Amino acid sequence: MATASAPQQITENPPALTAVPNRKKSVRLTLWPLVAATFFMVSGGTYGTEDIVHGAGYGKAILILLLTPILWSLPTAFMIGELSSALPYEGGYYAWVRRAMGNFWGFQEAWLSLVASIFDMAIYPTLFVTYLTTMFPWFQENHRGLVVGIAVIAMCAILNIAGVKVVSTTSLWMFFALSAPFAAIVLLAPFKFGALANAVTKPTTSNVDILGGLLICMWNYMGWDNASTIATEVERPQRTYPRAMLVAVCIVALSYMLPFGAMWMTKLPASAWETGSWAEIAGLLGGPLLRVAVVLGGMISAFGMFNALVMSYSRLPLAMAQDGMLPGIFAKLHPKSRAPWVSIIALAILWAPCLLLGFERLITLDILIYGLSLGLEFAALAVLRVREPELKRPFRVPGGIFGAFAIGVPPVLMLAFDLIHSEHESVWNMSSLEFGAILIGLGVVAYGVNRLLKPEGWAVSEQTPQPQE
Repeated sequence: MATASAPQQITENPPALTAVPNRKKSVRLTLWPLVAATFFMVSGGTYGTEDIVHGAGYGKAILILLLTPILWSLPTAFMIGELSSALPYEGGYYAWVRRAMGNFWGFQEAWLSLVASIFDMAIYPTLFVTYLTTMFPWFQENHRGLVVGIAVIAMCAILNIAGVKVVSTTSLWMFFALSAPFAAIVLLAPFKFGALANAVTKPTTSNVDILGGLLICMWNYMGWDNASTIATEVERPQRTYPRAMLVAVCIVALSYMLPFGAMWMTKLPASAWETGSWAEIAGLLGGPLLRVAVVLGGMISAFGMFNALVMSYSRLPLAMAQDGMLPGIFAKLHPKSRAPWVSIIALAILWAPCLLLGFERLITLDILIYGLSLGLEFAALAVLRVREPELKRPFRVPGGIFGAFAIGVPPVLMLAFDLIHSEHESVWNMSSLEFGAILIGLGVVAYGVNRLLKPEGWAVSEQTPQPQE
């Protein structure tokens, strides 16, 4: 069994991560900033959920939005609560998997997450530009939209180099700003009871059915583990993470269900909904001002999600560099903010060209790749319960060993559904399953190349969890 006192020669079952410089308490995150950052890593508000109503109708859509966090999000939140409180290390889920199952699986965990980010991160600056051009069509001309997208990436990189405190505080204020128009929708809808039953809306092009709506719902509820990568920058992570995860699950679920429940009262036909229709529907309910507010909220949502995810993903190259899996330059920290500025800039440069590819939201592929990495995290939870039963766990998944194994069953079953569905989705003239298999296989190749370039092995971890203060 691996322990923190293992010998200095690395094996395939390393203890954890290399030590990182301590952050000053003044730059660590407290509960509510972490909740806000997690909100944007997972959700970013009600945007993107419209097709669920189109495919399932109001009642079934709300039921799906209620059951999905119970079967999908809560198990993940419990898993993250236990592992983050027991092992609050830089790199989060990568550190857990590496400690539990060795270098190979730790590398694959990081690989899957970073590959998924290429598909995921390209969409947010594009969404920002889409909402911007709704109000100012001038940005559609020439390459102005591309310039704006690059500016979003650059601004988020600057905010992240300024440190987690800046990013999380910004996320908190953006949460209030984008929630305001939807709070207005919830308050106004009862006064329009049945009034939109015959409303004239733009013809929709959505062909999403109830199964597609479930996949979209899963996509809108995934990403909880992203918050774990900044564990060394959270104040009292042993207490803060479990509380933040549970609070964030409730907030995200309510942010989805309440606006749709309110609009159900207006009798607006479910066929009027499709991705991006919130602005038009808000205009029907509250006039031009509410429509503009929803559009501005969409821009805030896209910016906030990209900003928070830069903070999360940038800690993976940092942790891998500290372990010797990447060149040491990626471990450089800003002297004041202690942010991994080289990793942030490198990822920003990697993501910027993706704006040219015009990625559509490949939900099935996203869930497939993310789901495999999530499966490794649930496996790490179970393995660590068996291999390190004496590991101090301030928060535990209830149910003992059985609970640690059983809690991963509902998410894995939902992922199996996505795996079956992926056979019927195509990406570049092949099924999503085939394309995903190629990307996964490249992770094995990358690991082999890494081993060839560094045959002496990687660093041994000597990091110990932060004490509670």
